[in-house]
Amino acid sequence: MKRLSWKKWLFPVMAGIVLFAGPAFSQSIQERMQGRLPVIIKLKADGIVGETSQGFLAFVGSEKREASVVDAENNDRRQVYEAIAKKENTTSEQVGQRRALQVSQRAKPGEWLQDPSGKWYRK
Repeated sequence: MKRLSWKKWLFPVMAGIVLFAGPAFSQSIQERMQGRLPVIIKLKADGIVGETSQGFLAFVGSEKREASVVDAENNDRRQVYEAIAKKENTTSEQVGQRRALQVSQRAKPGEWLQDPSGKWYRK
């Protein structure tokens, strides 16, 4: 099976999530998330951050490079998850967990992921 590049799946997935949350909300969040994406991709490739089982970024070691970018990304993800949860009559935690599963299935080899028990592993 041919693997899609991150550009082919990440933007449509995040855009869909953000657009589902509402037009005014979506434009600013989508722009911010897209603007941070190159930094996040680099942090993942360098093994600095990984994806948690709750759908957020977290540092996997002692190096905290670009902490403000990670914090901003997590804040925007939290807002998106809350908006989706409200529309779907569920919890933001469930939305984040579903998103984490999608991300883990599409992660690149060598990226850090967290399993549901909280244990970190490299794909």
